[in-house]
Amino acid sequence: MAGALALLGRAAALLGGAQRLLRGGGAGLAERCLSRGSGAEERPKRPLTAYFRFLKEQHAAFRQRNPEIGNVELVRKIAGAWKELPASQKQIYEDARKADWQKYQQQLATYKAQLTPAQAAALKEERRKQLAKRRLFRVRRELTVLGKPKRPRSGFNIFVSEHFKESVGISPAAKMKQLFDSWQKLSTTQKQPYLQLAEDDKVRYENEIKSWEAKMIELGREDLVRSGKQKPKKQTHETAKKAQTAKASSREKATKLKLKKSEE
Repeated sequence: MAGALALLGRAAALLGGAQRLLRGGGAGLAERCLSRGSGAEERPKRPLTAYFRFLKEQHAAFRQRNPEIGNVELVRKIAGAWKELPASQKQIYEDARKADWQKYQQQLATYKAQLTPAQAAALKEERRKQLAKRRLFRVRRELTVLGKPKRPRSGFNIFVSEHFKESVGISPAAKMKQLFDSWQKLSTTQKQPYLQLAEDDKVRYENEIKSWEAKMIELGREDLVRSGKQKPKKQTHETAKKAQTAKASSREKATKLKLKKSEE
């Protein structure tokens, strides 16, 4: 079960990457320039994998044959075609990737060599932020696939969802400002229905998250459980022996203290 869920999360991540590739013409999966405004040449882009090369190459033909379907279904069809592609034909795309990878490594070395220490440090920091952002995205996607309950909404959140369409404002930010001002002007009595709905949503969340965390523990995913909610770890023989020795020592000290007091 746990393996199936992990594979499902991985599949969802690949599907999202494919969609970004189709929307951005490949730029979404290539590393973007990390030195804009620094005066350095643009960082070379990482080559696409064999699969994404095939995806990009076949997209137009598959779209022409399937004009009625959406991007998600289109990607699934192309992924199915890739799966059935003979190994000899897949190797063509892999060879192209390897050739581009060698060029990329050479271009990257040249690019890094002309950076100043400040630019290199800025590049490293930007790369760290990008990786952290990607990790967070993968974690959120995995939690969605695993069915983690949505967090409870506040009274204001519920008020916004109820009145957003009818609110006045050109942009979403302007609408939010107008709604915030309206919320501030409401009396305590007028806010009460929304606050009560928020309390009900908290109860819903607590019930759902407890059930979900219990399921995650069963699947061996204690890392997804809130701190303090993990299943207690079993004591090893050595740990249990140390605890027993400490307890005996404590009792012995207490006994000596009592004897000392009685002698006094």
